[in-house]
Parts: sequence; structure tokens; C-alpha cells
Amino acid sequence: MVNWLNGFLYGIGGIACTCMVLLVTFQEKLVYVPVIPGMSKGYPITPSRLSLKYEDVWLISADNVRLHSWFIKLHPHVRGPTILFFQENAGNIAHRLEFVEIMLRRLQCNVFMLSYRGYGESEGQPSQHGLTLDAQAALDHLLQREDIDPTRIVVFGRSLGGAVGAALVRNNPGKVSGLILENTFTSVLDMAGIMLPILKWVIGGTGSRGLKLLNWVVRSPWSTIDIVSQISEPILFLSGSRDEMVPPSHMHRLHRAASTNSRCHFVDFPTGMHMDTWLRGGDRYWRVVQLFLDQNCTGKTTGEDGVCENGERDLVRSE
Repeated sequence: MVNWLNGFLYGIGGIACTCMVLLVTFQEKLVYVPVIPGMSKGYPITPSRLSLKYEDVWLISADNVRLHSWFIKLHPHVRGPTILFFQENAGNIAHRLEFVEIMLRRLQCNVFMLSYRGYGESEGQPSQHGLTLDAQAALDHLLQREDIDPTRIVVFGRSLGGAVGAALVRNNPGKVSGLILENTFTSVLDMAGIMLPILKWVIGGTGSRGLKLLNWVVRSPWSTIDIVSQISEPILFLSGSRDEMVPPSHMHRLHRAASTNSRCHFVDFPTGMHMDTWLRGGDRYWRVVQLFLDQNCTGKTTGEDGVCENGERDLVRSE
């Protein structure tokens, strides 16, 4: 009986050690998904397919990684706001072109789409440190362009892109006009137990019960909940209440973490899911974003209470 029990305990220990080794070795494969299963790594379409005039921009990050991006300009003689867009995790920037085409038309803005390292035609392998450097290279490029207004740059990030965008804005105080976060997680540590329930016992972020023993092995924690509290620029939180991938509670927690910032605004969309909140939100979605840009990029005002609170009341009256 004793021998059997010892063998069982050794077996459990061996499995645990193996799982930890696999987690340490392959965690970037779990966190980052440059290729959608069943599809190629390349771009299925380019902006020209949607009749968008664009520029291929090649950047070099601070650690010498060659990055590809698209700069899509509204009109050669229009100096509207410029949105620096950071995409969701799976796939590449080409899979976001339908959204961007509507964004240009509805918001009358320029859009800069960065392909993270390891995604699309960009070189390198993704990591938190690497993507942080990639985002910095994109902002530095925009700030030195002479064909846009550098005082009207807004960072827009969805899901993983929200974590990337929040880190960029925190690291560059006063250099952008605002930050838009859509369906973004509080941290990868919090998401680990959601994606792989067995991990919730050993990995967890802010608010987790007890000390999580394997937090220290996570190389890409993306603790956005700690970052948003350090941002003084205006923040617009766009939350899909039916998000099936990132629990909507994460967006509420991020908003509360940024509550000391009087220019933070939260808007939820009752039928919005993780990837289609912009689609299900319809006209209301775009009007809310437009109000945020009007408030923070053109000098227009929407009242003393803040853009989204006032914007929401206007939308309610019109529906």
C-alpha cells in the first residue's frame, strides 16, 4: 500500500513538473496567435481591395526587428485625427480591414495599422517586451510624420491590442490625445484560468485569492489593470456585454481602476460579443467614438459632465 501511494505521489509530481516545463517553454504559443488555424500567415487582402489608398510602412524597433504596417490616409489634403490601431490577437491586420474601412468613413480619420512582430509580414517572435517596443516604434513614426497633425493621435486597442495600447500611452505621457479600449482583459494572469481552468489554482492576477505559485513563470502578464490607473489621458471603455472570450467584468474592473481619472468614460453594448461589438453596436457605437474624438481631438465640447455621459443621454433620446 505504501509503495503504491509513493508511486502515485511521484506520478502526480512528475506530471506537475512536466506541465510546468511545458508552460514555461511554450507559453508564448498559448498567449500569441499570429495565424488563424486553417489560414495562411500572409495577408488575404490589402487595403486596395476595399478601394483604400494606403502606404506600406516598414519600421525598425529598438531591438532591431523589422516591422510591417499600413498607413491608410483619409485624403491627401485632410488633416483629421489619426488613430493608431492595435488589433486583437488571432490573425493579422488584413483581417481588420472591414472594420477600418468603416472607421475611416464614419470618423473621417487616418488609421495606422501595426503588424506586431511575428504577425503578418513582420519579422521576429512575439513577446510582451517585443510588442511594447513595436508599439513605441509605431508612435515614434507617427510623431515625426509631416502629413498628419501629431497633436491629434488617438490610440485604439481591442483585446490584446488594448493591453498593448494602454502600455504605450502610459509610457508616453502627453504624446497622444486619448486612449480607446475595447473588450480588453485585466491581465493575462486573470485570463489563464479562464482559457485553461486548471491553471486558476496556480496562476492569477489582481484580486485572486491567495498567492499563485506560478505567476513568476509568466513572461507576458500584460497587467493592464495596473497600467490604466497610471494614465492621465482621456480613456473610452467600449464593452460588449455578451463577450464570450473576455468576461465583461474585466472591462468594468479596468474602468474602476482608472476611476481617479476624471476623463474616463464607460459605454456598454448589450448584444456585443468579443469580435463584433462594433458591428452589433451599429450607429450608436460609431457616434460614441465620434463624440470622444470631438471632445479630445478637435476642441469641441459636449458639456461639463464628460463626453460619453452626455453622448449616452443624447443617444437615448434619439432612439
